[in-house]
Amino acid sequence: MITKVTKGIKISVKTSYEGTFFKNYRNHFAFGYHITIENQSKDPVQLLARHWEIYDALNPLEMVDGEGVIGKKPVLHPGETHTYSSGCLLTSPIGAMKGHYMMINYASTQHFKVYVPTFRLSAPFTLN
Repeated sequence: MITKVTKGIKISVKTSYEGTFFKNYRNHFAFGYHITIENQSKDPVQLLARHWEIYDALNPLEMVDGEGVIGKKPVLHPGETHTYSSGCLLTSPIGAMKGHYMMINYASTQHFKVYVPTFRLSAPFTLN
């Protein structure tokens, strides 16, 4: 598991390899990721948006932006956590992701970024 804390918000990421399948005349490698967001600060916060940078060994960098995570904009009071699972498809068995969440601190009304650490996406058969 990989973790990073930004301004009192702890992000933990665990990845999994889900398998290989054939789509649009190409092999694709499916990866899952499970993210836990923990508010270790003293103020309530809300996740508003996400930004991902997806690295695929066989393709150019892909950037994805959107509101919330999996259709939700969770509010986290001090000590609370929010977990969700998602995934991505790569055309290579090796890749990585990193990004950030845009959040708002309800006490100060300030917007701020919470960084998601780089996490590797590797099919088990690629490792020595």
